[in-house]
Amino acid sequence: MNRNIIFTALTIGTYLTGITGCSTFNTATQAEVKTKQEIKVNGSGSTYNAIQVLAKAYENKSSGIKINFLPKSQSSAGIIGVKKGIVEIGTVSRKLKAKEDDGSIVYREVAKDALVVATHPSVKGVTNLKTSQLKAIYSGKVTNWQKFGGPDAKIVLLDRPEDESGKRLLRQYYLGKELKNSPAAVIMRQEPELINAVQNTPYSIGAFSLAYAISNKLPVNRLSLNSVEPTPANVEAGKYKMVRHIGVVRSKKSSATTQGFFDFAFSNEGSNVLRQSAFTPSTQK
Repeated sequence: MNRNIIFTALTIGTYLTGITGCSTFNTATQAEVKTKQEIKVNGSGSTYNAIQVLAKAYENKSSGIKINFLPKSQSSAGIIGVKKGIVEIGTVSRKLKAKEDDGSIVYREVAKDALVVATHPSVKGVTNLKTSQLKAIYSGKVTNWQKFGGPDAKIVLLDRPEDESGKRLLRQYYLGKELKNSPAAVIMRQEPELINAVQNTPYSIGAFSLAYAISNKLPVNRLSLNSVEPTPANVEAGKYKMVRHIGVVRSKKSSATTQGFFDFAFSNEGSNVLRQSAFTPSTQK
């Protein structure tokens, strides 16, 4: 009897161990699958709005997939993150530099977003600025709105750092490389800060995402530049030149989950999602 009892106990113990082992295996497998369903994104903060619009739409149609955005950084950080396997998608506000394209990643432009120059609603009577007038404002040569047909009030210039895409675009299309910045300019480190400041600071002016302004119906005055109105239609027609080129990068060895999001971003459905939020889908293949 004792031998039978011992044998039975050993048999049950072996069976329970097998169950426990299977349970551990299943748990590990489930955790692995869950990890594969996550897509981490990092890179240029100025591109996040467009990619987040796509991410939300993709999550809604794809059960079990979560797209997580790491704290905003710069284009170079997104590219390095993909190369090192830290993130699945890198967001960039420019084309790849030759030294960055080492053959291990895939880059594609997904959309365009105009940079709009806008003022607080208190700046009445100013709807269009010429290149020379923008230069006068950003250099501090002119400091009162009355000079441009506006109210008798001091211009509050909200600007961005030189290494940010918004300021680079302003210099490329209107200000030029040599124009000295106004000493009175208030430098805003992040675009959301500038957007908030333009909305809440009387007589202020700043440049930021047109798509964000339109899709969020911001109560600001969107200015025409050299008589060209900042609209998605003018961006798509190539009439309004000051645009960000929003791109994404992924590894050539990316997972099926990441590839699925990539494919969605460049599908007709993805293009419609972008247009609904006032972005201009890229025509590049």
